[in-house]
Amino acid sequence: MPRGAPYNQDKGLSLSVEPHRAANHTATGDILARLDWARVARLILTSRLMDEIEETRLLQERRLFYQFCARGHDLAQIILGSLLTHKHDAANGYYRSRPVLLTLGLSIEDAFASPMMRKGGLSNGRDIGVVFNLANRDGPCVLPMCGGVGAQFTPTAGWAQAVVYRADGLGEDDYRGAVGVAFGGEASVATNGFWSSLTMATTQKLPMVFYIEDNGVGISVPGEFQTPGGNIARNLKSFSNLLVLDGDGTEPVEAFTLIDEALTHARQGNGPALIRLSVPRLSGHSAQDTQAYKSETAIQNDWTRDPLPKLKEFLIPAVLSQKAWLDLEAEVKSEVEAALERALALPEPDTDSVTRYVFCEYDADGNPDMQQQGGLWSEGHEFPDSSESPEPEPQRANMLTAIRRTLDYELATNPKVLVFGQDVGPKGGVHAATMGLQEKYGDLRVFDTSLSEEGIIGRSVGMAIAGLMPVPEIQFRKYADPAEEQLNDCGTVRWRTFNKFTAPIVVRIPVGYFKCGDPWHSQTGEVKWAHAVGWQVAMPSNAEDAVGLLRSALRDNNPTIFLEHRAMLDDSWARRPYPGDKYVIPFGKARTVAEGNDMTVVSWGAMVPRCEAAAKQAGVSAHILDLRTVMPWDRAAVLESVQDTHRCLIVHEDNLTAGFGAEVAAIITSEIFFDLDAPVRRLAMPDVPPPHSPTLLNAVVPSVADIAAALKELLEV
Repeated sequence: MPRGAPYNQDKGLSLSVEPHRAANHTATGDILARLDWARVARLILTSRLMDEIEETRLLQERRLFYQFCARGHDLAQIILGSLLTHKHDAANGYYRSRPVLLTLGLSIEDAFASPMMRKGGLSNGRDIGVVFNLANRDGPCVLPMCGGVGAQFTPTAGWAQAVVYRADGLGEDDYRGAVGVAFGGEASVATNGFWSSLTMATTQKLPMVFYIEDNGVGISVPGEFQTPGGNIARNLKSFSNLLVLDGDGTEPVEAFTLIDEALTHARQGNGPALIRLSVPRLSGHSAQDTQAYKSETAIQNDWTRDPLPKLKEFLIPAVLSQKAWLDLEAEVKSEVEAALERALALPEPDTDSVTRYVFCEYDADGNPDMQQQGGLWSEGHEFPDSSESPEPEPQRANMLTAIRRTLDYELATNPKVLVFGQDVGPKGGVHAATMGLQEKYGDLRVFDTSLSEEGIIGRSVGMAIAGLMPVPEIQFRKYADPAEEQLNDCGTVRWRTFNKFTAPIVVRIPVGYFKCGDPWHSQTGEVKWAHAVGWQVAMPSNAEDAVGLLRSALRDNNPTIFLEHRAMLDDSWARRPYPGDKYVIPFGKARTVAEGNDMTVVSWGAMVPRCEAAAKQAGVSAHILDLRTVMPWDRAAVLESVQDTHRCLIVHEDNLTAGFGAEVAAIITSEIFFDLDAPVRRLAMPDVPPPHSPTLLNAVVPSVADIAAALKELLEV
């Protein structure tokens, strides 16, 4: 704290501040009338006092571990929050965004309880206390924040695109005029998420506002390292389809005017706006940060720009008298202290509930424990009839056609299904799975995207929270890696928010070899997503299963990664009669491919037909199980079979070390060890990427001969 700053050694930051030089009052009459400025004052005083209490008391008492002060950022945030008045507005912030949450209705008690990791709050002690969310189906909401810098931008773009679709595609007029606002600091403009969402918003002219709070340093790194010259607004002046505004976030009139202009521009359908407001960070990055990288002069200069004294001079006497201001300070102090006591009285979260809400849960009668916001189920969407019994057509279809027909039917019967990705539009996808769907359903329903997997998945999350069913396609398994942050964040939404939010999406990813291989297009890597929290993972081996699993995923209340093996898309073994438009397969239910007594063979994907052929070649009576889904997987079927046969071979295409076969083997060994007559054996690719040469590929992917040899060896043990 610099010398001369309004600080009391005993009481911390004083709420009674000296008046600062007044802002320009030339056209303030209308501005004073358009906002409840007394509430703005109450909120900034509340935010300041909460920051002070956390810094000077709660941290020292070890009641919380992280504290990110909003002092200096607070005034402009509160003004913006006060202008988010549309029923379907959404904001998405970061760790310094508590003032806007208080403005939008977050209680002071919850705002204290969450950082203190108390029962209830916003995450029931699960998420870091400064990563907030605010579910609200009947007013502005705050999308679940993420711990990664820049991760907030693409889901906000997805929300904005959902606003457009629900208004123009579904004719829901109450969505017209709504916006999505993404908050970020000057360092966030260097991230992939920022640039991906900027591309989406400008090319699609989405109702989105990029709200950049520029305090000059990303922790300690100057803004000049994040964007040339340190001013993103100046650098984006010529960006097409983007209103760019730049100003001082500490001046009440200027901040209001610029924020209002940005929101009005987006609400009127003119496309996105970016507003950069210069604000001081009147604290360290976090409470533990001493700001040793700043000079004493720089810290002093920050304090000269404190927006609180400017607000006080702006409001006295136009809105409040000096006495009224002092009375307001006293009211805020009493209110905050009372809320703190209530928060402190809350118990620690129950440890026995920590594993709950990874997936949708059900009561004893089969009724879902419904999330507050996100997905189709929370809005009461009704689906067509379904059946686990197939109604096969006479002719067989390949897996590619089966996938396309399933997407077609779900698009036809559910107007909230949207299919998109790189090349899925007129081209119909690089594997032709979406051929003809854009022509049939239009480019609001089936559309191409910019080449950013971060954007493809991030926008899906925002769309899902806005009540749609996004079906993004990632062209190949390796291409999902740039989207891994969004994929991981999506999977944990329900758990992180203690069932307040969820984002059910179906991510289609072609995987595996096809004729040849290579390290970029031919991975399977299903174990990564089985290990990721909150994801269902399907990997069908044939057309019938592809239909049933894909339809189940498209109607489910959990996010799903749907892996389509490239070698199976037109494989003759994988062809099956189309099972009808009602057919569904529950996740976690294996298929028996062949009955047998000598041993159990567990596999999935393209290895299933090879296992069947190998058993015949080896003359082994094998009970072959196709898991079909690896998360969840059918433990009961596997254990029951192995108890009958007493031997087990697990075959998969993914690498051997830590492949999903290791999980299956571990469960068998731990639960029915004494039923085994031989050690569980795994056969998989060695720990190398798929090679391009067919000769090399055939040497590493388990072949029919390899599997047959393993069967014979296991039988002889």
